[in-house]
Amino acid sequence: MKRVLIVEDDQSIAELERDYLEINGFETDIETTGDGGLTSALNRDYQLLILDLMLPGTNGFDICRTVRKTKEIPILLVTARKEDIDKIRGFGLGADDYIVKPFSPGELVARVKAHLARYERLSGRKQAHTISFRGLKINKDSRQVYVNGKEIELTAKEFDLLLFIVMHPNHVFSKEHLFERIWGLDSMGDLATVTVHIRKLREKIETDPSNPQYIITVWGAGYRFDA
Repeated sequence: MKRVLIVEDDQSIAELERDYLEINGFETDIETTGDGGLTSALNRDYQLLILDLMLPGTNGFDICRTVRKTKEIPILLVTARKEDIDKIRGFGLGADDYIVKPFSPGELVARVKAHLARYERLSGRKQAHTISFRGLKINKDSRQVYVNGKEIELTAKEFDLLLFIVMHPNHVFSKEHLFERIWGLDSMGDLATVTVHIRKLREKIETDPSNPQYIITVWGAGYRFDA
């Protein structure tokens, strides 16, 4: 089931949007503040964002700009303002569509379906080469890694190690297994190599390396990527 995030400070409008979307088979969450909407959009897995522009806290334009740095999901702007300059600004920040209040809930659902279908057609191949988890984005072809939109420089082995464990989320790998897969059976070295590379990865991709959110130590067993 596809998930949609509604960021709307008018509770009655948000609930109306939610009801129509859920009737049409979507799972929805509602955030009524800009700060809450931005946090949810960045840290949870949604297929589309419905975003009001005039919000308490972080405004819709800033949310759109920030989300677009790390995610390519469709963003549908909703506002009571009819000025063309707002539309131009929204599209310039990466929004996919713009709908003015008051609007028909049926039209909203139709636009959501259309943008999701278009996104799936255009990004199907690209998504196969890109992996994203909670602000972490890995491009397998270009071997680039981003955390919250900022590119992170990794060595070849650091990238190989990260990609391998990310490709197997929530699976626990022993140091022996990781050493064999990344360095090979004929490699010279010891299991401390794995520990050192895990530490370096955490220093580069974790907000708090001492309290990692991505690469988790399973004591006595090895490491797993927490998806």
